[in-house]
Formats: sequence, structure tokens, C-alpha cells
Amino acid sequence: MSFRARHLLGIEHLAPDEITTILDLAESYAELNRSDIKHGDALKGLTQINMFFEASTRTQASFELAGKRLGADVMNMALGASSLKKGETLIDTALTLNAMHPDLLVVRHPHSGAVSLLSQKVNCAVLNAGDGRHEHPTQALLDALTIRRAKGRLHRLTVAICGDIAHSRVARSNIHLLGKMENRVRLVAPPTLMPSQASEWGVEVYGSMDEGLKDADVVMMLRLQKERMDGAFIPSEREYFHRFGLDAEKLAHAKPDAIVMHPGPMNRGVEIDGTIADDINRSVIQDQVEMGVAVRMAAMDLLARNLKAARAGEGVLV
Repeated sequence: MSFRARHLLGIEHLAPDEITTILDLAESYAELNRSDIKHGDALKGLTQINMFFEASTRTQASFELAGKRLGADVMNMALGASSLKKGETLIDTALTLNAMHPDLLVVRHPHSGAVSLLSQKVNCAVLNAGDGRHEHPTQALLDALTIRRAKGRLHRLTVAICGDIAHSRVARSNIHLLGKMENRVRLVAPPTLMPSQASEWGVEVYGSMDEGLKDADVVMMLRLQKERMDGAFIPSEREYFHRFGLDAEKLAHAKPDAIVMHPGPMNRGVEIDGTIADDINRSVIQDQVEMGVAVRMAAMDLLARNLKAARAGEGVLV
């Protein structure tokens, strides 16, 4: 298998064959998760610590479930009552954790680059579960696996990513991944939610849903990141839904077999109409949740293999 990374900090530095390696292994874990016996032993004897400096339901739950299904000892840090609330720095926290000899560290943090900094201070494998506006690599990987399973391929597709591009780490990771896999990527958003440099990212930029969704194979809606907004980016939720929320009329501009995605949590009636989100013929939103566990199992399995090899003095990790 082609995967030599020590950490999974983002998609930007992964090669296409490494992405394929993760997705191929995740396919086998997707099948395992649908079987009667859902447990493996790839992480048996290893310790996984989940550190979520931001609240999360889907990501934290799926990382915890992924680790337990692979046999790891999993600990979730209660950060609300931790030393961080007492003024401890991220580096001091990293050094403290490192002294406990964990093997896998899963981190979500509100500041871009914080997870990368932490990875430089520990001796274990670090997985980025989302850092600020930077990246969310496992979300892009689970999106890719969902697309590949629904469409039968992950190349030469037209993918429209719609909504709050400016504040979305999900959008950034997907732009990197879909571009590496030779897809046509469109960004659709109002000017206030479209980064000024977006046209330099090798994507097409649209300010209209009708134009941006025309003949799209995949329609990926994004959540309004209100917690990262420091001003009025939209006139009102009602107006936003009228112009940029996905409904049947806008979706009709995409291909008849186009799939609909959303990383969750959804704001129904704001980003997406509830009937579209629940349409079993078009929506793959629940498939994304399912593939999240499989992808995180695959990522931790591969990082654990590299960690064991490094500890045994076999090869050099990057």
C-alpha cells in the first residue's frame, strides 16, 4: 500500500495514490461495519486520545467508534474541565500528553495550524479532525468515498460546492482532493461568502446556483459557519435560502442522476430543503455519516502501521 505519512494533517500534501490507498482500505472497513462482527485488531494494544477543543457530534463519535472497532484503548479528553481552562498552553498540553505515551492523537481545534504545531511536539501519530478554516482531511476523504461508491469513479466528475466557502475547512480539503483526482470543481456562493482568491485555486467560481449547478454530477452543500462569522455575511436566512439554499427548482439544473451531499449538521430550510435532504434517490447524506467511520478506521490503521515501522527502525516517515 502506498501511504508513508507520519500524520494526517491535511489533504494538500497527499499524493493521489495515497488518497486511493486510504479509500481502498476504507472500502473493506465499510463492509466490516455492515457485518455481524464489526471488530478488527489493527489497533490492538494501542492508545488513542481524542482532543476536541470545539464541540462535535459526528466527527468525535465516529473517531471514537473507529478506534474501538479496531481494538484501541480510546480516551476522550473532557476539555471543558481541563488544564486548558486554567491557562495551560497548547504546547504544554502536548508535552503532558506525550509523557503518557499515546499512539494516536485525534485533534480538533478552532485555530488554523494548531494541530500541525501540536504534531511537532509529540512522538505519536496525529490526525487533524478540523483546524480553524484550514483543513478537515477525513471529511474530504469520506466525501470522496461516498462519491466513488455512488458514481463508480472519482475522476472527471463535475462537483459543485455551494454555500459558505469563506469559512469552510471542508471546502478547502475537498478542493484539494477533488482537484488531485482530476475533477471539475465549481464553487457557488454569494460574494460575501466567496474568498477573494478563490479564482486562483484551479476552480470555477459562480455567484448563481442555476449556473453553478448546470449539469453537475455532485452537489455538495455547506453549513453556514456562524461561529466563525464576525459580521453580517447574509441579509437574512430567508433570503439566503431563496438564492442559495438547495431546493427542487435549483437541483433541476444538475444532471438527473446528480447526488446531493452535506457534511452536517444541516440547517434545514436555510442551506437545504428538508425534502431534498431526505430524498433517498438523490441524497447520500446518511451514506457520508456511514463512510466517516470506515475512512477513519482506514486512516488510523495506516498511520499505526507507519508508527510501528518507525519504532522498529524501518524506513523514514514524512
